[in-house]
Amino acid sequence: MSAPVVRYLTGITTTGTPHLGNYVGAIRPAVQASRRAGTENFYFLADYHALIKCDEPARIQRSTLEIAACWLAAGLDPAQVFFYRQSDIPEVTELTWLLTCVTGKGVLNRAHAYKAQVDKNTAAGADVDADVTMGLFMYPVLMAADILMFKAHRIPVGRDQIQHIEMARDMAQSFNHLYGEHLVLPEAEVDESVALLPGLDGRKMSKSYDNVIGLFAPREQVRKSIFSIVTDSRAPGEPKEVEGSALFQIYQAFASAEETAQLRQAYAEGIAWSEAKQMLFDRIDREIAPMRARYDHLVAHPDELERILQAGAAKARERAAPLVREMREAVGLRNLATAAGGGKKDKAKAAVPGFKQYREGDGLFYFKFVDAQGKLLLQSAGFASPKEAGQAIASLRQTQALSATGLTLLADGVSAEQVAAALKALADNGN
Repeated sequence: MSAPVVRYLTGITTTGTPHLGNYVGAIRPAVQASRRAGTENFYFLADYHALIKCDEPARIQRSTLEIAACWLAAGLDPAQVFFYRQSDIPEVTELTWLLTCVTGKGVLNRAHAYKAQVDKNTAAGADVDADVTMGLFMYPVLMAADILMFKAHRIPVGRDQIQHIEMARDMAQSFNHLYGEHLVLPEAEVDESVALLPGLDGRKMSKSYDNVIGLFAPREQVRKSIFSIVTDSRAPGEPKEVEGSALFQIYQAFASAEETAQLRQAYAEGIAWSEAKQMLFDRIDREIAPMRARYDHLVAHPDELERILQAGAAKARERAAPLVREMREAVGLRNLATAAGGGKKDKAKAAVPGFKQYREGDGLFYFKFVDAQGKLLLQSAGFASPKEAGQAIASLRQTQALSATGLTLLADGVSAEQVAAALKALADNGN
């Protein structure tokens, strides 16, 4: 039996121009990941999300152009992935509303961005909801729709975004509980090895600190930026420390292990800062220069980019439209000429076998596996964290056998063969 396809989804908000930190931390690893066997990969330009933090139309349009060009120049193949603009998928906004109707306000009250604004207002003695738009408040629901729309399994995120993935899981569970198993519960995937580049002043490279090096800025501008990286006053010939050196950390993110070792030795031998900066520029230019021509071409030909994005949207909507039709049917938004139903009977008919996760009063995390009619087939033991419970579920999904996790807590009158058959039905349904 072939392993099931694992779906990954990544989005980037269209409010700025990508810099080296974006490339090393997000773009390069995502492009490399898009070539993994046994995966489907979804990459989107989050322009609806951009509206939450930016009210400059020209800036959003320009950022969309530049970010799309960056992804393609960096090697993303639109023929091998789903590459689209969020606003070209109307099903996303419809799914957002369907999720809104099953999401408690209390869940959104706990969102980090909303709480941060409330805390800021409280500290300033202002109304707690000053400057809080519904876009900011509803951000987690829109993000959940982005993810759940394509039944994504894994979402590569930083630690600050884990909460949003957990919220997406909560929303999916709420919908599935009410209307049957239609949505896949995603898992956050945090790659601790992804480099976080320091900027020109040693702090994290960020547009908010004005310390970035533009990814596809003109060559001489990149060189000028690199030569402005803050260093200490040690003269040529004096040994230099690699720890805490922004210059060294940026070089390490681009260089091989052998190249990094050579620069480390050069630091110990007292390399001049100007020479080290030239080495950094040469190493970055060697990787980026071949991409710059492709980037410049795409930016100069926006019609070509638009065709690529429209083709990507059409491919993505082939996946999105059937799910929304299925969910509309599930909630009762139906053709009036069809037979009326609308009760639990309809719900069970639309449902498929599924997992339900929850936390008990003992503080442990559990899951159960039920068939299409809601009959309990399997009850898990307790896990210390939701991640462990999710890993056990993932193992069951992949192998379709209880031996994978050692779980034997079957419901009364249920055999391991019945559980395996239900797992197969779940896999066959694309969940």
